[in-house]
Amino acid sequence: MNTRMRRAAVAVAAGAMAISLAACGSAEEAGGDNDSTASASKGDDIKVGLLLPENKTARYEKFDRPLIEKKVKELTNNKAEFLYNNAKQDANLQAQQVDTMITNKVDVLILDAVDAKAIQNSVQKAVDQGIKVVAYDRLAEGPISAYTSFDNEEVGRTQGEALLTALGDKATKSTKIVMINGSVTDPNAAQFKKGAHSVLDGKVTIAKEYDTKEWSPDNANSEMEAAISSVGAKNIAGVYSANDGMAGGIITALNAADLKIPVTGQDAELAAVQRIVAGEQYMSVFKSYPSEAEVAGEMAVALAKGESLDSIAKDKVASGSAKDIPSVLVPVVSLTTDNINDTVIKEGFYTAAEICTGKYKAACDKAGIK
Repeated sequence: MNTRMRRAAVAVAAGAMAISLAACGSAEEAGGDNDSTASASKGDDIKVGLLLPENKTARYEKFDRPLIEKKVKELTNNKAEFLYNNAKQDANLQAQQVDTMITNKVDVLILDAVDAKAIQNSVQKAVDQGIKVVAYDRLAEGPISAYTSFDNEEVGRTQGEALLTALGDKATKSTKIVMINGSVTDPNAAQFKKGAHSVLDGKVTIAKEYDTKEWSPDNANSEMEAAISSVGAKNIAGVYSANDGMAGGIITALNAADLKIPVTGQDAELAAVQRIVAGEQYMSVFKSYPSEAEVAGEMAVALAKGESLDSIAKDKVASGSAKDIPSVLVPVVSLTTDNINDTVIKEGFYTAAEICTGKYKAACDKAGIK
């Protein structure tokens, strides 16, 4: 990530989300297709579609959907029509959902792709019908008009650095760890993996590494069981898990082998925060979903109204099929017991009461979580 992009991302996370769309008075189109006639200038009476990839990861229904809808309504004086669907990790279903959005004549579509490559034809179909597409959280292929996500390589680096910190003096070139990455259909997973390898390679030995179909916790559990059988429980010092859902499956396998070692994660899911408090999971990656969702809403409304993105997206990214896509990347934070109060609680993800239930109360008290 270049310095200029990093500064832009930090500015977003610092609270520069109240960007005035009044400054976007131009009817100039921004985006991959550069078709200035694709969307006439409109008022608040717009139609915005949102397609999310799955509902096993808690964030999508708990945070992303309501936050994006709230921002769209806020920016359009409650006049925008908001259409939503979830693909439940089915790429074919998501393609059908894009067709439905086209039939419903949305002005703009916010898309978090199940399969970034498989969705390309659907993106093209939408754009051919004059619909702008905002890639959300994952950079889909096709003529995307805008993109917002987190700095995905930084996520991987953050996870890798945290694992090395947890290993401490045990982190040597002969120290064996297991890497359990995300799905190969998700371009973010490749970036997480690249970032993690940039930190871990040469510092430890990666004894086993897996790419986990559909980010499935059950698949991750099976992969961890296989790694334990192959490498030997006593020979594994830590586990790189690309997200919290898989970390849960991994830790179940570790517990069955009576193995207590550091495990990473991502997404700051409630169950993961509780595992961190209890000492079962070492860390997660905290992402400010409100920041990402607000940017997506701002981009979508501006594009639907035929306005420029110049005041929102200061940087550009490229996919395998498009260049110079206006983008905003939001930075991330390593979440450990030490900063739960200042992250998930402060930003309203969870209350201390939600985290510190039953068996976690004593650990919460000890960690000063309130």
